[in-house]
Amino acid sequence: MTTRSLAPHASYPAPGIAAATTELSKVYGSGDTRVVALDRVSIGFREGEFTAIMGPSGCGKSTLMHCAAGLDSASSGSVRVGTTELSTLNDRQLTELRRDRIGFIFQAFNLLPTLTALENITLPMDIAGRRPDQEWVRRVIAMVGLSDRLSHRPAQLSGGQQQRVAVARALASRPAIVFGDEPTGNLDSRAGAEVLGFLRDSVRELGQTVVMVTHDPVAAGFADRVVFLSDGCLVDEMVRPTADRVLDRMKEFDVRTRTS
Repeated sequence: MTTRSLAPHASYPAPGIAAATTELSKVYGSGDTRVVALDRVSIGFREGEFTAIMGPSGCGKSTLMHCAAGLDSASSGSVRVGTTELSTLNDRQLTELRRDRIGFIFQAFNLLPTLTALENITLPMDIAGRRPDQEWVRRVIAMVGLSDRLSHRPAQLSGGQQQRVAVARALASRPAIVFGDEPTGNLDSRAGAEVLGFLRDSVRELGQTVVMVTHDPVAAGFADRVVFLSDGCLVDEMVRPTADRVLDRMKEFDVRTRTS
């Protein structure tokens, strides 16, 4: 299968694109230790859409997310959030962009144990010295079902409830885009489905843009589209995925790996 870009280069920046990469490459090491993690990846993440990134282990999924979110720098190519080219930002500006325009949800909940659920949710805005939009925060809290748990500390919450707090924290500042790296990896299937449902609802009801790295076909089935990576290249995408269709596609990667 040939590598292809999943959006035309001319569309960057463009209305309706929350974040985009153009000819993005990421290389680690040199000489005999040189590893190409991403190879000229061009993709746009549309506003108000839930995108899942999938592929075999080591294919570059997390690297793509980290570069698109400004957590890692590109070796070459372009990364934009909205119309902002990340390579033009200094460290302070990049930190401010991540704080003000990007939300993050990770496999580990990353909650501060001494703070209540509400304090954890509003912590990024408190650090930035910004007053939360109280109506928006209440809407987010209601959506994730935490209204009766706001005074609880993380140790008093289940794993699923802690990840709900992490989801609410990511959404509370109304970021341009939310990135999730295996956000249900530490949860059982029921709690994971609840968290994915909240992310789905944030897109449908709040107009949020969500990009999620996952290895789980069931999780990918909650997305509007799935993009597939292999050996650092974008090789396919699927619109309106189902868990079964995604699983069948991933099986093709397994067959190719065993026969290559």
